[in-house]
Amino acid sequence: MENNQRDSSNNSQTEDTHKTLEGKEALEKLKDLATSAENCFFCTSIKTGLPLSVRPMSVLQVDDEGNLWFMSHKQSHKNNEIKSDPFTHLFFQENKNSGFLNVYGISEIVYDQEKIDELWNPLLKTWFQGGKDDLEISLIKVEPTHIHYWDTKHGELVAFIKMAASVVSGKTMDDSVEGDLDI
Repeated sequence: MENNQRDSSNNSQTEDTHKTLEGKEALEKLKDLATSAENCFFCTSIKTGLPLSVRPMSVLQVDDEGNLWFMSHKQSHKNNEIKSDPFTHLFFQENKNSGFLNVYGISEIVYDQEKIDELWNPLLKTWFQGGKDDLEISLIKVEPTHIHYWDTKHGELVAFIKMAASVVSGKTMDDSVEGDLDI
């Protein structure tokens, strides 16, 4: 099977559904999907632990180098796991039918008050009662090593219309696209 065709029992699929994005376009796709998803599943102990440790977390920023930034308690289990095994796996889902992101990366615990000040928002006080000066705050910087995405080409409305037309016509009218993000 060619790399640009989806494995489908319907051979009427004619649209290209695979597109690797590079450089600025890849960075923008990463920022868009990661920041529009409410949460991600943040997995640690992927090399050293069985089973994985998984928890929901919200990305606070995707910087211009493609690093993903999170806030965490200094003494948390996840920080301890990252210290012994920095390999991390993140799963994002923007909405029910599109905007999926799969990120492998190397995590680093960062103590930088200037960066904490930059990323702080009032909702974080739920976890850090001392505010942005809480001594228990640490940051987690995830540097992606491999990123793969699944999304729609033309947005949710067009994807829905194509799905409905596909049901009526019996022809595949897939509006999805997937590929790697090379930043």
